[in-house]
Amino acid sequence: MSLSERDKKHIWHPLTQHKTSASPLAIVKAKGALLWDEDGNEYIDGIASWYTSMYGHCNEAITSRVAKQMQVLDQVVFSGFTHEPAVELSEKLIEILPDNQQKLFFSDNGSTSVEIAIKMALQFHFNKGEKKVAFLAFEEGFHGDTFGAMSVSGLSVYNGPFEGFSLEVYRIATPKGDNNKVVLKQLKSLVSEHAIAGFIYEPLVQGAAAMKMHDAEGLNSLLKHCKVNNVLTIADEVMTGFGKTGRNFASEFMKIKPDIICLSKSLTAGLVPMAITSCTQEIFDAFYSDKIAKGLFHGHTYTANPLACQAAIAGIDLLNSSEIQENIKQIIASHQTFAKRIKNNKKVINIRQIGVIFALDLNIEMERYGNLRNKLFTHFMKKGVFLRPLGNTIYILPSFIISKDQLTKIYDAIEDSFSLF
Repeated sequence: MSLSERDKKHIWHPLTQHKTSASPLAIVKAKGALLWDEDGNEYIDGIASWYTSMYGHCNEAITSRVAKQMQVLDQVVFSGFTHEPAVELSEKLIEILPDNQQKLFFSDNGSTSVEIAIKMALQFHFNKGEKKVAFLAFEEGFHGDTFGAMSVSGLSVYNGPFEGFSLEVYRIATPKGDNNKVVLKQLKSLVSEHAIAGFIYEPLVQGAAAMKMHDAEGLNSLLKHCKVNNVLTIADEVMTGFGKTGRNFASEFMKIKPDIICLSKSLTAGLVPMAITSCTQEIFDAFYSDKIAKGLFHGHTYTANPLACQAAIAGIDLLNSSEIQENIKQIIASHQTFAKRIKNNKKVINIRQIGVIFALDLNIEMERYGNLRNKLFTHFMKKGVFLRPLGNTIYILPSFIISKDQLTKIYDAIEDSFSLF
C-alpha cells in the first residue's frame, strides 16, 4: 500500500476539503531545491516549502550542527532555565534585527508569535493603567490561524465560521502610493475615535493575500502617526523575514521601526518549528515590576528548544555569508529579466517583485482553491515544478540556493501555463 493510500486512513490535512481534493502526494526525500515523491518523480520546490527552507532542504551546514546539539542537550524547560543555543541565538538575532529591538520571547510558530505580540500590546497599556482594547490591521491581511491571530486577519476564506468570536479590530486599506493620503486619513480617524492598542501589519508584502505589495513611504507615514499617538506597531515578518525582500527584514525599508516583530518560518531554516516575538526595551520595561501579575504569563512546552535554536543560529550564519547574499542578488536579477520577458503578454495583468518574491496575476477570474486553480497546480507538477497558485496569482519564492537552470525551468513552466486559458 502506498503512503498516499495509508495517509487517507487517519490524517486530516490543513487547508483541505477532503471530499473534493486529490490524494496528497507522498514526498520521501528532499535535497537543495528538490523534492522527490514515492514514485521517484522529481520536483523543484519553487516556494521553499511555504517560505521556510530558504537555504535548501537538508543543508548539511544546518543539519550537522543540530545533530551535534542533539547529543548534548535536546530539550529543557525554559521557565527558570536557560542554555547556550538560546543565548547565542539572541545575540546573533539582535545584531541583524532593526536596532530598536532588544528583547526576544520564544514560542512555537507564526500564529503563536502573533498571539504573543497581541498580548504584549494589550498588557503593555493595561500595565500602565490605560484601557486600550482595539487593533488596527490591513484589509486582506493574514496573521495566523489561532484566535488572536485570526482576529486581526482579514481573509474571510479562513475566518468565515468564526466571525463574532474575535477581538475588536478596525481595518484600513494598504497604501499603494496613489492612495497614501487617503489611507493615512483613514488611520488618523480610527486612532482618534477608538482606544487602539496596536497596529499589526505585514510589511510591504501580504503573503496569503496573493503576494499583494504596498508602498514603503505610505506605510512609513502610518507608522509615524501610530508612534506619536501611543499606538504600538507590530510587524508580522513571519513570511518576509530573513532576506526574502532583499534585506534582512522588510521593516528596514521604513524609517520608523516597529515596536514588536513576529518571526517564524525561515527563522529555523525549515528544519524544526520555532517562533520569536521581539520587542523594544520600553515594552519589556512595562512588564518589569515587583508585582508578579505584571509579568507576561505566557509559555509553551518547547519554548527555545535547543535544537531549534541551533538551527536558527546556523541559518543566520548562512544568511550573513557572502555566498547567500550573492545568490539573493542573482535571483532578483533573474526575476527582473523574466518580468521583462512576459510583461506584454495579454494573459498577464499584474507583475510585482521585491527581493526573491515574484508574483503575477493571470487575466482570468479564478477561485482561490477551485478547479481552474487546480488545473494550474497540476500543470506545474507535471512539469516537475512545485508552485502553489493562490487563485489566479502565480508566485515564486525560491530558496536562496536554487540554481539558474532550476529557475529557468520554473519560468518556462509558468509561461507554458498561459496557453491553458
